[in-house]
Amino acid sequence: MRLIATLASASLAAIAAPATAQDHSTMDHGEMDHSQMDHGEMDHSTMDHGEMDHSTMDHGALDLSAMDRTNPADETVESVDHGAMDHSMHHGMEMPTVPDQPGDAPAPLPPTDHAADAIFGADVMAASRDHLYSDMEFTRLFIGFDLLEYRVADGPDGYVVEGSAWYGGDIDRAVLTWSGEGEFGEAPETAELQAYWRHALNPWFNLQLGARHDIRPDPERTYALIGIEGLAPYWIEADAQAFVSDKGDVHLRGKAMHDMRITQRLVFEPEVEVDVALQDVPELGIGAGLDSFELSGRLRYEIERNFAPYVGVSWERKVGGSADFAREEGENPSRVTLLAGLRFWF
Repeated sequence: MRLIATLASASLAAIAAPATAQDHSTMDHGEMDHSQMDHGEMDHSTMDHGEMDHSTMDHGALDLSAMDRTNPADETVESVDHGAMDHSMHHGMEMPTVPDQPGDAPAPLPPTDHAADAIFGADVMAASRDHLYSDMEFTRLFIGFDLLEYRVADGPDGYVVEGSAWYGGDIDRAVLTWSGEGEFGEAPETAELQAYWRHALNPWFNLQLGARHDIRPDPERTYALIGIEGLAPYWIEADAQAFVSDKGDVHLRGKAMHDMRITQRLVFEPEVEVDVALQDVPELGIGAGLDSFELSGRLRYEIERNFAPYVGVSWERKVGGSADFAREEGENPSRVTLLAGLRFWF
């Protein structure tokens, strides 16, 4: 009995000893079977958790999804103060700056390189570009006949000739034009020469400054000339001129024509011409106002671009005082003619 009492006293003393007195560092917990231990009897309220070092704990292995948040025993999870937690993360990257208003960024500079330089070399392409620029500033001589035609009408047959020659380039040219018409076997009814300087105002229109001289009809007249010619919208070729004679009379003339390409070689060209006088000129048979107009249409076949025969029809009409002067001379103020001719240049 004395031996049993001694062993019981030793066991009670071991249980009553402070927990800190035990040295767990030498214990092999890996061999311990915790499944048979009753943790429910353990009193954690007396444990000092403030001394625990959580920095070495692996929280990634915690499975919080299985915790019962409605259980008062787990209310410590809900009572965590997330406001005190530092959620800021440094990812090592800068967020792009967005401009306050679209379009604030400056436009990129235009490219100064040439794609062909990478293939043929910069020196070769620089010489090629210089040659191209020199070709654009060409100077040459041109001679051509827009109309060289035979006319058939009531009465004697007639003719019309219109042509031009110029020397220069795209920007400036010296131009000489001529025109005349009449009946075969008779003196020309009209014969006119124009000489002017033509200057390009823009890619579509040119300025004309020069002089005009009428050889026929008698008496002869010389005029100062100013005009504008070019390409109007819808590819209409337009020409407007104003003339002031050495006698002080003023005349206006306007033309418009348009090439209507039926095929690559067959072209129909309608044309209208209007003449206006600002005063009567009885010696020339011209009345003030609208003097005359002509409507014509020509169908040409371009064997080559610079060589094209054509056929057509024309209606000429004198009006107002000019018609009265024509009747006094025994002429018909209105005339319809059939025509055939050739257009060429070189």
